Amino acid sequence: MNTFKHQSQGPPAAGPWARPLWILLFLVAVMCAVTGCAAGVPDNALRLSPETLEQRKLQTRRFDGIAEPEILSACAAVLQDLGFNLDESETDLGVLVASKKRSARDARQIAAALLLEIIGWDMDTDEKQLIRASLVTRPTHGGAPGDADKSFYVRITFQRVVWNSNNEVSRSERLDEPELYQGFFDRLSKSVFLEGQKI
Repeated sequence: MNTFKHQSQGPPAAGPWARPLWILLFLVAVMCAVTGCAAGVPDNALRLSPETLEQRKLQTRRFDGIAEPEILSACAAVLQDLGFNLDESETDLGVLVASKKRSARDARQIAAALLLEIIGWDMDTDEKQLIRASLVTRPTHGGAPGDADKSFYVRITFQRVVWNSNNEVSRSERLDEPELYQGFFDRLSKSVFLEGQKI
């Protein structure tokens, strides 16, 4: 008597074509991703806009006849005269970061909040702000050691973060007022002159 035993089999074995098919699908997906990224980058993506060039011009000045440690010392002194506290100083890299805390209360905003409160609406008002200055120096000639021509570019940017009456950040912005930068560089020019004269 022949007995036939049924053996349960797993899924059918993948044929010899399965591995090349997966490789082909993977390569097609990679090629689609690469061509999609390449087509999406415009030709002028890394070109600076005229507005950015104007901002850099506003934020940067050239100083001649002074070594980098002296220019950084003069920059630190001006920032401290303006009420900033030095947070970070990397003299080897030519970097200074300073900040100061100030009130952000505005009389017009408070008056508007009071009027809205009369009709039953609540309005958060600005309470405090942190103003940060970031300063970088760089040599005009690539920074060759022992360069007799002591010329440096100084670039500074000012930003502020404002918190409202609920202690939430209501604004974070770059400060672009020309008077702010002109005032800083006027003071720095005087400080550099005094540093050069060792007064």
